[in-house]
Amino acid sequence: MKSSEIIVGLDIGTTKIACIVGRRNENGKIEIMGYGKTESIGVKRGIVSNIEDTVNSIKRAVDEASSRSKVDIKYVNVGIAGQHIKSLQHRGSLIRETSEKEIDKLEIDKLINDMYKLNMAAGEEIIDVIPQEYIIDGEPGIKHPIGMNGSKVEANFHVIIGQTAAARNIYKCIKKAGLEMVDLILEPIASAESVLGEEEKEAGVVLVDIGGGTTDIAIFHDKIIRHTAVIPFGGDIITDDIREGCTIIKKHAEEVKVKFGSALASENRDDEVVSIPGIRGRAPKEISFRNLASIIQARLEEIIENVYYEIKNSSFERKLIAGIVITGGGAQMKHIDQLTAFITGMDVRIGYPNEHLASGTAEELTSPMFATGIGLVIEGIRRHDYNLEIEGLKQPAINKVISKPQKGKNIDEKPKAPGFAYFDRIKQYFERDMIE
Repeated sequence: MKSSEIIVGLDIGTTKIACIVGRRNENGKIEIMGYGKTESIGVKRGIVSNIEDTVNSIKRAVDEASSRSKVDIKYVNVGIAGQHIKSLQHRGSLIRETSEKEIDKLEIDKLINDMYKLNMAAGEEIIDVIPQEYIIDGEPGIKHPIGMNGSKVEANFHVIIGQTAAARNIYKCIKKAGLEMVDLILEPIASAESVLGEEEKEAGVVLVDIGGGTTDIAIFHDKIIRHTAVIPFGGDIITDDIREGCTIIKKHAEEVKVKFGSALASENRDDEVVSIPGIRGRAPKEISFRNLASIIQARLEEIIENVYYEIKNSSFERKLIAGIVITGGGAQMKHIDQLTAFITGMDVRIGYPNEHLASGTAEELTSPMFATGIGLVIEGIRRHDYNLEIEGLKQPAINKVISKPQKGKNIDEKPKAPGFAYFDRIKQYFERDMIE
């Protein structure tokens, strides 16, 4: 297997912004060349709330990743999340001129891109269209239609919808940071690429990505994505609960949550306490581990119950043999897998993004909190490879190693693969109206 071009994933989260530079090596594993992480200032619940603060955070993360990887970062694959994200199922069809000619990529691309023409509510746009299965002349269950014959091609699609303003603000931040967005990818889709195995996707599995501002859900069955949802609660709201419940400042609340937090109050004792320094000479405050865990458990139960509601709402509850995989920063909470299993009655495991990584990867990157960033690199490589297969496509937009500078080091023309219909509209909007 040939090594891939250098791909960059940019995870713009509520608590952190992570920039990860990677490529696929000859063994098919993902080689992480460098990464950068900085505190996310200006993002609330997955939505940009302050452009300048977000731009500055992006620049710091990208500069750190560029310095470590020795790569001139120009093109990035960006994740999108937030409670404004929703999904629906839709079927598209294409009548072919002749059934004798083999179905080719251009016809499938047309079928996919036609989905972007669906009428949406005011202020909403289609972010991504994911084929689930194809139907050729009434024969369902076809996953790879290219090369087959038929007069009518139909497909069931998973259509992901988001607010136009939210996507435009992300694009604006990317442009102001001096970068070009190759693709906008739904974050739970990216996380699934890094922590789920093909057997799990086939058996039926729920990915639960607990981030700082939101909890993202993606349900797979028969290797097909069946349902996506975003719950507007994450790790930050647990921190706020601790701050109010223990009457301490947010900085200390986050520290005790990370160091001493637990999802099960019954696993902690009353005589185990942590001392919080007082403000400006005031007496320190003691908090018992059990009380701390009680606060955390109450909020996590609410989040997990919302997840379980989405599972039941998907109509796949009884088909999910592989159970639930929890990832994201919230997956590091002690006993969260036990609490989730107790509430849902399903098998639960913690998802670590180390299965696809090459040996020698920094240990920090194997943490669940980097699942989305690494997934963006993996999904970016997959889409990059797809673009190269499109007939007539020249070299796509790629990042270059700094040690080999070239005058024409970046290629401005990006491939017109499925998914760019929506993205091109955003780009045109800002090229016309954005004030630099």
